[in-house]
Amino acid sequence: MKTITILALVVAVCKVEASHFVVGNIADRVQLYHHERVQYNAIPFIKRVKELFKTVPEHKRIQGIQALDMLQSKASINITAGGVGHSFVNLRFKSERGFGLDYDIGIYVNHDYL
Repeated sequence: MKTITILALVVAVCKVEASHFVVGNIADRVQLYHHERVQYNAIPFIKRVKELFKTVPEHKRIQGIQALDMLQSKASINITAGGVGHSFVNLRFKSERGFGLDYDIGIYVNHDYL
């Protein structure tokens, strides 16, 4: 009975392979500055690549970035410029071959900056 329970747990863990991406602080003393949905249609046998560049006012700094994979895919996300501690960020999304992209993006800034 224990082996069946362990096997079921392993299968459940293996089935949840979402590529959620969280960097920095998205909980304490921060506010959501920008929210966007990034979607890109699938093309058979092709990896889809999309770049997203966002800036915040110069007197604010990015405290956290959250990207939730709505397709539960094996897509990847990289920060190619800026990011936490900067006033800009450039995100690069790359899908699996033959799949699209669908991410819910949130960029958080510290509300203490005036």
